[in-house]
Amino acid sequence: MTKSTNKVSVPGFLANGVSAGIKSGDRKDLGLIFSTIPAKVAALFTKNTFKAAPVLIDAERIKRGIAQAVLTNSGCANAATGKEGMADALTVSAAAAKQLKIPEEHLLICSTGVIGKRLPVRKIEAGLGKLVRGLNEFGIEDAEAAMMTTDKFPKIAIRKGIVGAKDITICGIAKGAGMIEPNMATLLTYVMTDALIDAKALNTVFHQVIDSTFNAISVDGCMSTNDTAIILANGLAGNNPLERAQARLQRFREMLTDVLAELAQAVVRDGEGATKFITVVVEGAKSKSDARRVAYSVANSNLVKTAFFGEDPNWGRILSAIGASGILLEKEKVSLSIGNMTVFAQDAPVNLAPARLKEIFQGGNIEVRISLGGGDKSYSVYTSDLSYDYVKINADYTT
Repeated sequence: MTKSTNKVSVPGFLANGVSAGIKSGDRKDLGLIFSTIPAKVAALFTKNTFKAAPVLIDAERIKRGIAQAVLTNSGCANAATGKEGMADALTVSAAAAKQLKIPEEHLLICSTGVIGKRLPVRKIEAGLGKLVRGLNEFGIEDAEAAMMTTDKFPKIAIRKGIVGAKDITICGIAKGAGMIEPNMATLLTYVMTDALIDAKALNTVFHQVIDSTFNAISVDGCMSTNDTAIILANGLAGNNPLERAQARLQRFREMLTDVLAELAQAVVRDGEGATKFITVVVEGAKSKSDARRVAYSVANSNLVKTAFFGEDPNWGRILSAIGASGILLEKEKVSLSIGNMTVFAQDAPVNLAPARLKEIFQGGNIEVRISLGGGDKSYSVYTSDLSYDYVKINADYTT
């Protein structure tokens, strides 16, 4: 095994990333995460009808509750490729499992890139030997680099703490910058931990934390075909086992939330062409569902997003998006604040300071706070603005 200078590591996990020639130049495009022993696994996948071949395969394999490796290629999504795409994915899976000397059902595979292209199977098979030979305890950053497509920077988060009377580590990596929308935020994200945790508890906690992190962001309101979030727990920390309804499980949940929240916010900050990080907070709703609908109506409004990009304090666009959310509202109870300035309340504009409001719109981090005045439920969404560069990036994506 080789050893890099990277310092991010999780006990019992090895990783690597190499260039297999899928993408142009020498950019890394084939990555691998490997647990030295079989690990408990939980995962969530896209809700898109046109699920990519690797998503369909992984959704079946995780039902066993055990996995040991995650193989990722970038540069090709292997989605909308029919029976041939499924066969390609299975061919790559078999070859990788053979190299790793593990059961094929313990290998998960993920792809990201252009939809409708066949996997370059021969290139991937040719790169597997180098990929496996180079596995090392500090290879997580290389594996992250191999996942990136239009990402401007890597997304890695790690937390260490005492849980169940032992030191445990939780580390997550993610890719994603465009086609970001819930169910499940259009990204690939992998979490590695050495915590010893019951399979049912792992599945429950992972779903809960995803819901409050990666299911609470939006860049462009578009859902992809390859969304996958995976957590592997190999138990090598030797802590007192974590099970549902245990107080010590809460500490694990808090650490996992910290990791995924950091990654989710990094995805928004890296939104294709993004120049603003916007937090939309909705409070005073009759239900969480109502709060969520209002939050996403604002976060996904192109008129709102372009106003923020242009630093145009046109708060009427936000109010319009609130009213278009489809929930029942009492207009007189709704208030809207941007930054620390209230701009609308009691169905009328508030005395505004245009220069101050313009200054708020010029900031890089902006909070939009909406009070519906109808209950005690709330919801928050992180989003970004919509810029010229977003159009340029996606207009030229395949060419």
